[in-house]
Amino acid sequence: MRDGRLRRSERRILIEGPHLLGAALDAGLAPKAVLGTEAGLTRPDASQLVRRARVSPVVIANGIFSSIVDAGTPQGIAAELDMPTLERRGTTVFLEGVQDAGNVGAIVRSAAAFGAGAVVLDRQCADPWSAKVLRAGAGGHFLVGMRQVDDLAAAVREFKGRVLCATARADLGLRDVVLSGETAWLFGAEGAGVSPRLEALASERVAIPMAAGTESLNVAAAAAICLYEGFSRPAGRS
Repeated sequence: MRDGRLRRSERRILIEGPHLLGAALDAGLAPKAVLGTEAGLTRPDASQLVRRARVSPVVIANGIFSSIVDAGTPQGIAAELDMPTLERRGTTVFLEGVQDAGNVGAIVRSAAAFGAGAVVLDRQCADPWSAKVLRAGAGGHFLVGMRQVDDLAAAVREFKGRVLCATARADLGLRDVVLSGETAWLFGAEGAGVSPRLEALASERVAIPMAAGTESLNVAAAAAICLYEGFSRPAGRS
């Protein structure tokens, strides 16, 4: 499942390593298949995961396993899953043109950690189900609804709550913005930021306060700060 088109057509994903398999099992997902090398599958942690998965593992040669997985240093165990389709209440995260796989995965990880309900990406973003994004997401994919859309502007327009656009060019600071009620955050590509077309659809533009002389934050860091701010404010405080 290293081919993105095949993943989308089959609605299947391949997860690599015991951490991601454990996260999927913790989320109640059932692997269709577990595969690995003889050494990888007999490790104590892997053996326990295989028992929890309740499927007979497929033992394959080291060279073949290395050709199937993406990691440069394979951990000897992988699993095939149906692509999750989760529904969860909470903040929505819209991503426009975030092409770096590590950044997309880190944003998914933060979204899960800070109680977001969904991450919605356009087609210019890195494939959210690629091996690199899954590794960077560290299991967050199994806790947050994931959706990649052809028309992000239409998805933003359909959102019923307030859409907050994170940008360095804003009159409203993060500490002053109201974060109660149904909200969404809109984050743009590394460097370019949110396009004017999408920025115009936002309810408010919000800036993160920074030290003098600094220009911007990495998009994954900015998303983590914004999501944490909404998550950490005491109930009843806007």
